[in-house]
Amino acid sequence: MPYFVYKIIEHPESGVKKLTHLETSPDYRGARERVKQERDKLVDAGDKETSCRLIHAKNEVEAEKLLTQPRDDRMIAGDS
Repeated sequence: MPYFVYKIIEHPESGVKKLTHLETSPDYRGARERVKQERDKLVDAGDKETSCRLIHAKNEVEAEKLLTQPRDDRMIAGDS
């Protein structure tokens, strides 16, 4: 399965995410490097509403579905 790199702009009030596919890579290292470059650009620009994510999926449709699903709060040991 390939790795997909996306730029994500999340609307602060509604939480709606706009996804922009940047690259598909067959290997993790190439995708990781691209994400690192994109995140550095966002930091330099001072952009706090935009993020860059790497996702491992069968295809773009699955990748976008995974990226738009709300993430469950994770339980950390010791939290009650």
